[in-house]
Amino acid sequence: MAPFRFYLITDRLRGRHDPAVVLPALAKAGLRALQIREKDLAPAALAALCGAWQAALAGGPPVELYLNDRADLALSLGLTGVQLREDSLPLAGQAPALREQLRYGVSTHDVAGVRAAAAAGAAFATFGPVFATPSKAAYGSPVGLTALAEAAAATDLPLYALGGVTPERVGDCLAAGAAGVAAISAVWNVDDPVAALGRFASALGGL
Repeated sequence: MAPFRFYLITDRLRGRHDPAVVLPALAKAGLRALQIREKDLAPAALAALCGAWQAALAGGPPVELYLNDRADLALSLGLTGVQLREDSLPLAGQAPALREQLRYGVSTHDVAGVRAAAAAGAAFATFGPVFATPSKAAYGSPVGLTALAEAAAATDLPLYALGGVTPERVGDCLAAGAAGVAAISAVWNVDDPVAALGRFASALGGL
């Protein structure tokens, strides 16, 4: 069962909006899950940034927070979980103490990766890039909806379509078997992030 339908990912270096300012409004609008993906920061700076965003969300509706790659910091900061990259320490190699206390998402790009994530006990996986998008250009050509459908059929692991996903493309992703979608620029690089989140909510039937 999918823990949520929409997975928002941060990118403060490319986004047009300051997450500390916008996140409280997104939470009130129904956001349930956020991946903090600020890979350029050293541990102390990353911890400070996470703390500032946690403070911004404090007192509002609960939002599950996942930290990119750093399980140690996620546990220290009391976050929900971790999003493992392709070059992260694999889930199977994570310490039992971390696995017992954190929920793990895994970034995947093919059927083999999805099956490995499921076998290792991941809670969910992102899959893509499904469509062309500048933020994922370094990872090669988009895999497309056919590959998404093949991956979704290969396992019961909830998959979130990532890469170039817009509200208008949600229906195609769900039809291919995705449990939900993930997005970066479709929220952070538009004039009204809250309105964009609302369009995703309508397309998904909830967040």
